[in-house]
Amino acid sequence: MFSYILRRIVATIPVMVIVALFVFSLLYFAPGDPAAVIAGDQATPADVERIRATLGLDRPFLVRFGEWAWHIIQGDLGTSIFTNLPVSTMIAQRIEPTLSLMVLTLLIAITIAVPMGVVAAWKAGSWIDRFVMGFAVLGFSVPTFVVGYLLAYFFALRLDWVPVQGYTPLSQGIGPWFANLILPSLALGSAYIALIARITRATMMEVLQQDYVRTARAKGVGQTGILFLHALKNAAVPIVTVIGLGIALLIGGAVITESVFAIPGLGRLTVDAILRRDYPIIQGVVLLFSFTYVLVNLCIDLLYTLFDPRIRY
Repeated sequence: MFSYILRRIVATIPVMVIVALFVFSLLYFAPGDPAAVIAGDQATPADVERIRATLGLDRPFLVRFGEWAWHIIQGDLGTSIFTNLPVSTMIAQRIEPTLSLMVLTLLIAITIAVPMGVVAAWKAGSWIDRFVMGFAVLGFSVPTFVVGYLLAYFFALRLDWVPVQGYTPLSQGIGPWFANLILPSLALGSAYIALIARITRATMMEVLQQDYVRTARAKGVGQTGILFLHALKNAAVPIVTVIGLGIALLIGGAVITESVFAIPGLGRLTVDAILRRDYPIIQGVVLLFSFTYVLVNLCIDLLYTLFDPRIRY
C-alpha cells in the first residue's frame, strides 16, 4: 500500500513540471509584445523596456524559467505589475470565497446527484428515471451564467430570500455566509449535478444486474441495503472518477459564477488580471488551479484502493 501511494506521488512530479513550464510559457505565447501591451499606447520606449525587464523578457527563456521555478519552490509567485503586491498575498486575500464556493458546490452536488442517480437506476424506465435524465440533459445544455441569472432573478430579486450579489466571510456567521453562496453554488453545480447523476445511474444499472445483487435479494436484504450498501459501493469507482474529473468543471465555472454574483474570489482576480495583462497574477492563479487539480486526482487515485482493494498499480 505504501509503495503504491509513493509511486502515485512520484508520478505527479513530472506532471507538475510540465504544467509549470506551460504556465510560464503563457507570457511568451501571448500575441504581440506583452510589455508594449501592458505599457499602453502612450508609453515611451523606456517604459516598455522597464516592463520587459520586470517580466524578464530581456533574458533567455530557460534562464528565466529556472529562476521563476526556483522562486515558486520557495513560495514566491512573483509581484503584480499594477498593484506592486506579492501575488501570493493577493491570492491569500481572495482564496476564501473561491474555496468556500467550490466546497459548498461539491457537497451540494454529491448530496443531490448520487441519490438521484441511484433512484433513477432503481426506477429505470419510470417517470422518475425520465425526470432525472431530462434534468441531466438540461443541466448540460444551459450555460452556468444563464442559470445564475435565472436563480438571482427569481430567488433574490422576486422573492428576496437571499442577497443578489456579494460574499460574507465565514467568520461573520454561517447563516450570512450560506445565504450569499447558495445561489452561486446551485448555478455552478447544475452541470456537475447532471454529470454525476448520469454516471451514477449508468453504473448502478450495470451493477444491479450482477449475481451478488440477486443473491442479496434472495437472502431477504431490503431494497435500501441493496442500493446503498451492496450496489453503490461496487459502483463507487466510476462515480468517484467523474467527481474528480468534474473538479476542472468547477474551477472553470467558478470564474464565470464569481463574475455573475460579484464574489471577490480568485475567479474575479483572474478576470481582472487578464483584462490588465497582469501576467504574474495570471501565472500564479493558473498554477494554483493546476496544482489543485493534480492533487485532487492524486487523492482520487488513492481512494480507489478503499473502494476496490484489488486496485494496485
